[in-house]
Amino acid sequence: MESTPVRKIVTAGALGAVSVIMAITPLGYLPWFGGVSLTIMHVPVIIAAVLEGPLAGTVVGLIFGVTSLVKAAVAPLTPVDPLFTNPLVSVLPRLFIGLAAWGVYRLFRGKATPLAAGIAGAVGGFANTVLVLGMLGLAEGARLAAAIGIEASTTFTFLAGVAVSNGLLEAGVAAVFTGAVVSAWKGIAGAAGKSRLASEGK
Repeated sequence: MESTPVRKIVTAGALGAVSVIMAITPLGYLPWFGGVSLTIMHVPVIIAAVLEGPLAGTVVGLIFGVTSLVKAAVAPLTPVDPLFTNPLVSVLPRLFIGLAAWGVYRLFRGKATPLAAGIAGAVGGFANTVLVLGMLGLAEGARLAAAIGIEASTTFTFLAGVAVSNGLLEAGVAAVFTGAVVSAWKGIAGAAGKSRLASEGK
């Protein structure tokens, strides 16, 4: 089914709403080792980009980033969360998740949909982790070291370890969810299109 501007807006709005709901419930952020949180909030961003393109992914990524900033300000879960009140950490990196996922999906879209979407999900999830942690180290390295009680000189070593442990897990979760949701959505859309064509042919 061909995408339209209205469908892009509706899809981005719906997935943006999912991001907000996830942000205000325990589903979006889960406390994890090392004073940081695991998140699955990048999943709606990736799905929006795969289904409707990079602009929809960027819009949902912006919603993700803003909710991350607000949550860090009003309801931090870990000692690191207050550092996400800096929009360079909480918002800016999330604008590129959808772009990364969309680019990979386009690269692999000739393959089976679950495979292409799953790879896009994994790359988008890992991109979220790496970009956020990288910006955290660059913009808030000294405060991060003080918050978790490490030497400032070891900040990037610590972040590299978190990127591997958290990043691989978040990428795996994103791959599973993205592959399943995109495949289901395209199956429903394809069935609806065939049904419409059959009705018009009568």
